[in-house]
Amino acid sequence: MRDNSHLLRILFLSILVAVGVVISPILRVEGMCPMAHLINIVCAVFLGPWYALLCATLIGIIRMTIMGIPPLALTGAVFGAFLSGYLYRLSKGKLIAAFAGEVIGTGIIGAIISYPVMTLLWGYEGLTWMFYVPSFIMGTLIGGSIAYLFLKKLAASGMLQRIQGELNTQRFASDATSPASNAAAVAALGIICFMAARVLSGVVSPGAAFWPYVTYGILAVFLVAALISYFKNSAKGTANDK
Repeated sequence: MRDNSHLLRILFLSILVAVGVVISPILRVEGMCPMAHLINIVCAVFLGPWYALLCATLIGIIRMTIMGIPPLALTGAVFGAFLSGYLYRLSKGKLIAAFAGEVIGTGIIGAIISYPVMTLLWGYEGLTWMFYVPSFIMGTLIGGSIAYLFLKKLAASGMLQRIQGELNTQRFASDATSPASNAAAVAALGIICFMAARVLSGVVSPGAAFWPYVTYGILAVFLVAALISYFKNSAKGTANDK
């Protein structure tokens, strides 16, 4: 059984690496690769921090080799992948912790480390320590939100724990129906809609002066809805306890 689970983990890792390479061009610009963060978090939750680090490293090396991607393929993935898996286990299975680990690890740590790498090794000029932070954070918010919603659905149906059991990796009680988890899902959906509106505005270039307010209005509506959801479900839980 132990040998079978080890083989399943290797196969699962291989599939994630292959999928990560294939979908990495989606929404990608230099300094932002949302789908890489989706794969990072999924791998971190299913296989843990060390497998996630290996997965991100393999994907980065393949992208650099066959796609001509700069070292951002590594600096923009490996730190978030490991920290996502580490915080997921440290929090005893909180999906929002895996999301936060990716944002912190890639959006801040990886972005800052990218500066000396791209300046000293790749010969880029005119960069600063914070140059990649905005684009890295945007990428993690898009990919991380998608991953969070996907994993939350799996957790709610019991499939997340079942797959972790088949892989013989660490399992935790699902928090998919907690008030905080439901509110985070609403906020994650808002982030996706906000980012989609921002990308759409860049494609169609709407001339209306109020358009930026529309995109931020979308985000504000979802954030307010998330707060309402949290307090409403919290109050309902308190009433049921009584």
